[in-house]
Amino acid sequence: MVKILVACGTGICTSTMAADKLKKELEKRGKANNVSITQCKVAELSSKAADYDLIVATTQVSSKISTPVISGLPFLTGVGIDKVVDEVVEKLNL
Repeated sequence: MVKILVACGTGICTSTMAADKLKKELEKRGKANNVSITQCKVAELSSKAADYDLIVATTQVSSKISTPVISGLPFLTGVGIDKVVDEVVEKLNL
């Protein structure tokens, strides 16, 4: 099981939107079966990041985080979603 952590400022609104859209896009591509998506506040990343394979963030992430980070802003703007999902698939070898 591949674990993705979706982070935003409060762990509620934009991370929910990004997580939902990411899940739908992965399902469209037949890549959602072995993926677990969890949400959190960006402030929680330092304690949670090590347990995840990838972070998708809608806000800036500390450079101290060693887990790979992808910008989730396209899930909010609607521009470049395919490119971000391609990057997720590639980074996780899905």
